[in-house]
Formats: sequence, C-alpha cells, structure tokens
Amino acid sequence: MASKLTSRSTDYSKWYNEIVVNADLAENSAVRGCMVIKPYGYAIWEKMQAELDKMFKATGHENAYFPLFVPKSLFEAEEKNAEGFAKECAVVTHYRLKNDENNPGKLIVDPNAKLEEELVVRPTSEAVIWNTYKTWIQSYRDLPILINQWANVVRWEMRTRLFLRTAEFLWQEGHTAHATKAEAMTEAKLMNQVYADFVENYMAIPVIQGVKTESERFAGAEETFCIEALMQDGKALQAGTSHFLGQNFAKAFDVKYATAEGGLEYVWATSWGVSTRLIGALIMTHSDDNGLVLPPNLAPTQVVIIPIYRGEEEQNKVAATAEKIKVALEEQNIRVKFDNRDKFKPGYKFNDYELKGVPLRIAIGPKDLQNGTVEIARRDNLTKEVVSQDEIVDYISSQLAQIQIDLFEKAKAFRADNITKVDDFKTFQEVIKGKGGFISAHWDGTNESEEAIKKATKATIRCIPLDNVKEAGVCVYSGKPSNQRVLFAKSY
Repeated sequence: MASKLTSRSTDYSKWYNEIVVNADLAENSAVRGCMVIKPYGYAIWEKMQAELDKMFKATGHENAYFPLFVPKSLFEAEEKNAEGFAKECAVVTHYRLKNDENNPGKLIVDPNAKLEEELVVRPTSEAVIWNTYKTWIQSYRDLPILINQWANVVRWEMRTRLFLRTAEFLWQEGHTAHATKAEAMTEAKLMNQVYADFVENYMAIPVIQGVKTESERFAGAEETFCIEALMQDGKALQAGTSHFLGQNFAKAFDVKYATAEGGLEYVWATSWGVSTRLIGALIMTHSDDNGLVLPPNLAPTQVVIIPIYRGEEEQNKVAATAEKIKVALEEQNIRVKFDNRDKFKPGYKFNDYELKGVPLRIAIGPKDLQNGTVEIARRDNLTKEVVSQDEIVDYISSQLAQIQIDLFEKAKAFRADNITKVDDFKTFQEVIKGKGGFISAHWDGTNESEEAIKKATKATIRCIPLDNVKEAGVCVYSGKPSNQRVLFAKSY
C-alpha cells in the first residue's frame, strides 16, 4: 500500500509539509507561527540532544540554564546584536490581565500593571548571559567558562514552516569566555567541527565548513563559522553556526579579568548553536515519495517487527518467536519495536512504518516459523531479503551500519553533482534559475556585489569554504579581481 504523498518533483514544499504531518512529527499550533512537536518528532530531537550533549561534555562543556526574559536595557547593551534581532523580538510590557467590565467573561490588559522595564523574550541569550558572567569572572583563574544551555527562543518570523522556521523553536546555545583571542578562536572552530562531525556521522548529511561574509555574520560577531548542507531541491540549509564574538560583549557589559601579571583585560567570547531545524534538514536530505527516511544512528526505532498470522494460535506462535528476536536485538543495543497490535492489518503497518522512516522492517509469519526465516525490508532502498533466524542479529547489525553509510554516500554524490563552477553572470543566472544547487564562483569581496547578486537572483553567499584553494580570477558580477571562489545558493 503506497502512501499518498505529493511527489517531490511536483511540489517540494507541499511534499515536505505532508511528510511532517503524516509521519506524525509535528503540527501547527493555535499560536500563529508556532508548532506542536509530536512524540515521534520529539523522539528524534531527543536522540539529537543526547548525542550532541555527549559531544559537548566530551569537549569540556557544562550545561546551565538562564532566564527566558531579558531586560530591554541589557538587550540594548551590545548595539549590533540588538539591531540585528530588533525586528524579531517579542516584548512583554505588562504583567497582569483583568476582567473587562464592558464585556463579561473577557480579559484585557490591566493598564495599572505596566512593567517598570520592558522584557524581551530571548531571541538569543548573549545579553543575559554576559550580564551574569560579569559576576562570575574576576581573575584569570575563573577562565575559561564553557557553558551550554538547552532552551527555547522566540524570533517573530512572518513566514513560517514547520521545523525550518518557526516563531518559537528549541535549540542549544553555547556561550564561552576566554582569556585570549587565540583561545576563543580555537573554541569557535572546535565547535563548528563538532557540529560537522555530528551532522555527517549521525544525520548522514555531508556539510561544507566555512565562514560567513560580513553581511551574513551573526549580529555582534567578528567571525561566524558555519556548516552548509544541500537539500534535494537544490537549496542550501545552514545547519549550524559558531561565532567568534571578540571582546564585543565583554566591553558592552564591562567584563574584565585580572591577569596573572596584575593587569586588567577584557574577556574574549564565543557563542554557537543548532536547533530543531536539523529535523527539517533530516527530512529534506533523505526522504522520498513514500515518506520519511531516517538514518539508523538517529532513528528512535531502528527495527520494527510485524507479525503476520490468522487466528489466535498462529498469533501466539509468531509472537513467541518475535519476542525472542526482539530480546536478542536489544541485547546488542538495537532499538526494536514489536508491533503486536491486533486492530491493524500488516499492510497498514507496513505503510505506516515506511512513512515514518524506520530503517529496517522484519515480517514474520507461519511459513517463516516452518522455514526458520524472516523477511527483512530496508526502508532506504526498498529492497527485501529472506534471512535465517539464526543469522538475524548479525545481519541486522551489518545492515544498519550499511544504511548509515549508504545514506551519507548518496547525499554526498548528490551534492557533488550539484556544485557548479561558473565564471560569468549570465551562466550564474541560468544555473540558479534552472539546476540550482551550489554555485562556485569568484566574488570581489565587496558588499555591493554581494547585494547586487542577491537582488538579481535571490542567491546569497552561503560561505567561504575553509578548505578554499586560492586562485586568481575575476568577480562573476563586477569583473573586478578576486583571489578565491565562494559558494552561492538559494537557501532556507
């Protein structure tokens, strides 16, 4: 039974939304632009959280939590950061409602409950965290501070899409303080590498590491490192960013430390984050017209066992064998679900788990009991294999590992086929409008050319790759000298 999704090639946006809803990942909420993350979608996020949290702690970071509300005066302290987020801020002005005397049963804002100072609902936490760090840091002995928090933030987006861009979203944000510029820069690069390792090794998505241009940097940063991924529709997605903040926030909040020599110096800073938009990246990189495709390393359920039977006697015999298989797989730390619900037929279950992207499906019926076999189906390539029950644990383990590799290699090959070198603006426009993907082209380094290209094509400079090879050339737009290519693309 095929799931009835819109084809990717017909309407990519509709296909994406249908997967999110039909695979039970999330839905729109009563609050415009916000989403309800359903249990299956949240289970994927929990897997992401767990693995990232291990990676953060392995690199010396600790978790903490800071307030949701930021006093407006603190938010304004670092001007570039405040200006960059001002248009996306939700602001709390009153702290109480009261009954409307003219409309019984309705509530209105109590005009007598106005806050002395307005509170910004955090779009990011640098301001409140650096105001806190001021009390934590006195001496070089207090450094470095390596803090991460798992939280929600609010950015009042006008055009929203589930997981990719919502008014409220879940994320982690790291905020670190260092004694020297070199230490802070090393930290920013390290965390960008951590993100790249996670996205490639767990999400099976190849990424390009790079730095953002000045116009694309995080507001308040001196340098923004990033990882960029390519989706199946040829658009880029910024999967994570890590920012070298210099001493901007330390100066804004007067955070100094006493050096070993007895002097006073401003602290150096970084911040870095990824969010639930990674679930959107996961969907758009691997999924197909039958639904979600999940890499085994992040799949909440890696293997589902579906029994096939007629009557209670067959059901009991099949269930007994299925339970033994389940236990044997769980002993190898494989995440297994035995779906023994008798209210749904096997065909419905096959379709449901295909739609939800479970990497491997085991079907077992009376004939399998007689033959000592099971049928195993791969979700990624829709192939099936009959396997001896004696070999099932080794086979499942090897297949899960192979699926993880195959998904990454498939995405990597797609990206390679969709990076196009371009040397003139006419071809640039044709490629962006038609083929899409990344365009590798020379740029003269000016904001004027960058903005002109964006206005003419809606393509932005996604990054200047860290592994760039210097080469002489001329800007694809202005014809002025250039010493390297950068990556352009339309993006989410």
